[in-house]
Amino acid sequence: MNDVTQLLVKMDSGDSRAAELLMPLVYDELRKLAAKQIDNERPGQTLQATALVHEAYLRLVDIDYSQQWHSRRHFYGAAAEAMRRILIDRARRRNREKHGGHLQQITVNVDLLPMESSDDQLEVLDEALDRFSTVDASACELVKLRYFAGFPLREAAEILDIPERTADRLWSFAKAWLLREIRQDDPPS
Repeated sequence: MNDVTQLLVKMDSGDSRAAELLMPLVYDELRKLAAKQIDNERPGQTLQATALVHEAYLRLVDIDYSQQWHSRRHFYGAAAEAMRRILIDRARRRNREKHGGHLQQITVNVDLLPMESSDDQLEVLDEALDRFSTVDASACELVKLRYFAGFPLREAAEILDIPERTADRLWSFAKAWLLREIRQDDPPS
């Protein structure tokens, strides 16, 4: 059992100091994952990777909402889910009319900007993921780790404790299923 798993077990048994000891062990990895996710956001994003990590971490170790961490996989899966929820909530809030959701953003020099997901696309993906979780929960968890937490396939497979070939198969299935669902959800242009 590695240090992270041991601290998660201690947190589960009520050790309040374990959460303080856990943060330094997982912070750098969570920060890198959050930075990758923020890079995929549209330009002008005000949320920074550090804030995303802190908000997600606070949700993960919330004392008022007792959570039981069974493993490193469970913790990182929950971290990916927390980051997903934070980004989805922000996208939905930005899309509301009072936040300028009806306004169209115009980019002057498209060649200099990175590719990004629009808030609408993020919402469609979120809804498709909710449906996909009932079809294949393991593949859905893999998508969350890869897309929202930014883990490479090999590391996501390790966190899920599945062979890399199985993860590759699940990833291919998930991409095909989600693409089909998202295309069905897209209104005709």
